[in-house]
Amino acid sequence: MSYYTHHVFFCTNQRSEGENCCANHRAVELHAYAKKKIASLGLNGEGKVRMNKAGCLDRCELGPVLVVYPEETWYTFMDETDIDEIIEEHIINNRPVERLKVDRAV
Repeated sequence: MSYYTHHVFFCTNQRSEGENCCANHRAVELHAYAKKKIASLGLNGEGKVRMNKAGCLDRCELGPVLVVYPEETWYTFMDETDIDEIIEEHIINNRPVERLKVDRAV
């Protein structure tokens, strides 16, 4: 059994000036938002949810991206509304958010 029921990794990589990267699309800010939201819902900690920053996940063309384990579900997101939907639907209700999913094989 995993230490967390869901482990979420946000790509927060910052590339050289002018190169596309998740950090250029509010990934750092939205990771902080998600982490605070999970804590406010009492969903953080052992046996619950962990929100982590990650270096480059090598998916810049789809970015910004995050991946939810153990399901290995990849998402793109643009704002707090998208993050709220991922938390509500995937994390709380175990229903993937189809409109935000990206193909993990791309």
